[in-house]
Amino acid sequence: MSTAESRLTTTAPPGTEKSQATKETLEDYTLRFAPRSYRRWTPMVVATTALGGIAYMADFSIGAGIGLAHGTGNALVAIAVAAVVIFVTGFPLAYYGARYNVDLDLITRGSGFGYYGSVLTSVIFASFTFIFFALEGSIMAQGLKLGLGLPLWLGYAVSTLMVIPLVIFGMKALSKLQVWTTPVWLVLMVAPLVYLIADDPGSVDRFLSYAGTGGEGGVNPASVLLGAGVCLSLIAQIGEQIDYLRFMPPKTEANKRGWWTAVIMAGPGWVVLGALKQAIGVFLAVYIITKVGAAAAPEPIQQFKGAFDAMMPSWLVVPLAVALVVISQIKINVTNAYSGSLAWTNSFTRVTRHYPGRMVFVLVNLGFALVLMEADMFSFLNSILGFYSNCAIAWVVTVATDIGVNKYLLKLSPLQPEFRRGMLHAVNPVGVVAFTAASGLSIAMYFHALGDTLQPYSPVAAAVIAFVLTPLMAIVTKGRYYLRRTGDGIDEPLLDAAGNPSAVTLDCHVCRQPYERPDLTACATHEAVVCSLCLSTDKVGDHVLPAQPVTV
Repeated sequence: MSTAESRLTTTAPPGTEKSQATKETLEDYTLRFAPRSYRRWTPMVVATTALGGIAYMADFSIGAGIGLAHGTGNALVAIAVAAVVIFVTGFPLAYYGARYNVDLDLITRGSGFGYYGSVLTSVIFASFTFIFFALEGSIMAQGLKLGLGLPLWLGYAVSTLMVIPLVIFGMKALSKLQVWTTPVWLVLMVAPLVYLIADDPGSVDRFLSYAGTGGEGGVNPASVLLGAGVCLSLIAQIGEQIDYLRFMPPKTEANKRGWWTAVIMAGPGWVVLGALKQAIGVFLAVYIITKVGAAAAPEPIQQFKGAFDAMMPSWLVVPLAVALVVISQIKINVTNAYSGSLAWTNSFTRVTRHYPGRMVFVLVNLGFALVLMEADMFSFLNSILGFYSNCAIAWVVTVATDIGVNKYLLKLSPLQPEFRRGMLHAVNPVGVVAFTAASGLSIAMYFHALGDTLQPYSPVAAAVIAFVLTPLMAIVTKGRYYLRRTGDGIDEPLLDAAGNPSAVTLDCHVCRQPYERPDLTACATHEAVVCSLCLSTDKVGDHVLPAQPVTV
């Protein structure tokens, strides 16, 4: 029997909490390192699955909202600025997730935040998932109202409930869903745009000259930064990309070109397609203003209905527009529900040392999203995203800076990400202080606490403060708070000769399951090893290794 098969058939002692936790987390390695035996997909399948999750329609609304408020010129510059920031900060995070097969929360723990300190960022990421689930659900409800006449409140409920069966099964089901629906989605999205430009070249001139509701035209820094702040709310999307990229196969000489292509394309590269969709959203909004008015222009269902109207018989327009919206909503919201459930479960398990089951938090996340939808969050979308972006920017920039500067330049942060309880301090002031200061000050600026003039610059403040304070705190603390101990008590190396996480398997003496080397530490009270989840749920700390002096 293979290692992977034994994982799915061997059980922990029946009737125990650890038995339930073990069975469930071994479906897609929730909360833990993703072992080599499970990662059987090719780099391109992983990349396609990861990119399938960015089929969301929110980009069209975001771009349209910025374009209508500030004009095409400001919108395009804002979109480009945000895309550059997202790509640069997303690259080191995507690399670490794919190379070491851990999700963004596990990366964050060892990159400046500590074992409990990263609970802060897990909650922020969970918030990202239900905010964007609500946004996508609202867009789908608009489509169902147009196509089937469903009232919005019922459409919100339908868009929420329909993803539950799809998100139960983790990566295996999601990979099939994303791969098979992506071609249909691409055709439905690209075809109307190409047709409009070919059929009406003047639409491009009207798009480029659109001055926005203010009617001033031109490009000015305040408008660009306000627009970029809204776009930068998507910076946390890298967390959802890494939830897939952690299943990348080991990087070898034979596959390194495809491996790097997949990591860049599906990691930071997601923003290229995202920025393109935002620009298309501006184009479609300008195109349909004269048809349905500015009020409906930010709604993707109206944008694509107007585009399909120009190219096909009327009886086919609404069904195709609704099909595009429904496919897009399903593709992204299974990812939002899946990633959000991981983030909530991760935080809850660490704080309470109790694993309630991921499905509990699927329902919690969906409940939050449904409340936002019923509260008509779509009508104040840009305000929500502008506020949220400050927290997301502070977090992502802090972790990216810790990897790029503190690990590789200053060498004060351990090069390999550490996530296991007992190996990390509870809280690392490097990331926690940098994140808290950056997000706190930028939020104050966003709410005009420092004056109206500085308000548009809140996203810049979040990025700059996080970038400066992260290495400064590492220097001040001399890197003392990264590791609680350097050795984990196991002689077997963590990495193999090629620098990939070791595939050597050992049995956890608590849940009696085999795990690969990076997921284990020695036990403090037995001559045995214990897995990371059993460490997390150890209520009295029997298995947690004691601290030891660390020399950085």
